[in-house]
Amino acid sequence: MLILPASHTHDHDGHDDHGGLHRDLLATGRSIDRRAMLRASATLGVGMGALQLFGCGGNNVTGTDNNGTTATNSAGSCTRIPEETAGPYPGDGSNGANVLNQTGVVRSDIRSSFAGLSGTAPGIPLTVNLTIVSATSCAALSNYAVYLWHCDRAGLYSLYSSAVTNQNYLRGVQATDASGKLSFTTIFPGCYAGRWPHIHFEVFRSLAAATSVSNKIATSQIALPKTACDTAYATTEYAGSRGNLAGVSLATDNIFSDGSALELATVTGGVAAGFVATLTVAVAV
Repeated sequence: MLILPASHTHDHDGHDDHGGLHRDLLATGRSIDRRAMLRASATLGVGMGALQLFGCGGNNVTGTDNNGTTATNSAGSCTRIPEETAGPYPGDGSNGANVLNQTGVVRSDIRSSFAGLSGTAPGIPLTVNLTIVSATSCAALSNYAVYLWHCDRAGLYSLYSSAVTNQNYLRGVQATDASGKLSFTTIFPGCYAGRWPHIHFEVFRSLAAATSVSNKIATSQIALPKTACDTAYATTEYAGSRGNLAGVSLATDNIFSDGSALELATVTGGVAAGFVATLTVAVAV
């Protein structure tokens, strides 16, 4: 039986290093919210597919929303990714534990614990490739930072769920390159009861800003497509996720039910070689 994440808000200050991200730095050298969009769509008599434009760039880009409606982006403009809850297990200091001030949090491979904790999250490899761009101009945002976290294959969140309070894996920070791109190496997350498989993230204007949650400029979630989830959860190690996935859909999920076109990653690969999830994220600057 899959164990649900259990609330746990104790701060692991015994492992905190207040030099944290600053030490890592030395080592490594107004928008419309989605419910307002829904109201506007009702007033104008159009669907979310017409309002939530998928993708960015100089050419028209098409995407598909929850209802199969194709949305086309006009040249030179991007739609800001919807603001979502960070949930009860952020690990950013807003609800107990804080990894943003810990040495080692800036890393691309987030499968293992760090800053004095040990342990590695088992699971099918997943590479998460994000491109951060301006919602106004679609220009790539270089040197911005993303803090990313998600549950393990059993649906548990490190630092919070009772079985893994002594772990801080599946959490990390990365800075974008000159093209606005960054990449995390992680595992395919499990599906726990009541939620569609997803990945949390916060965006900051720089690595220095990413030392405090008060500096974040965007909080959202990445939805994983059903085909990839079905493939991953068909394996023995993810057996507990199958029933939970069967009980939820993008249309009924409490986060993605009002539209997921801007949050639904493109996923390629498979169990043998691992999966690759790709998403372009437009933020207000």
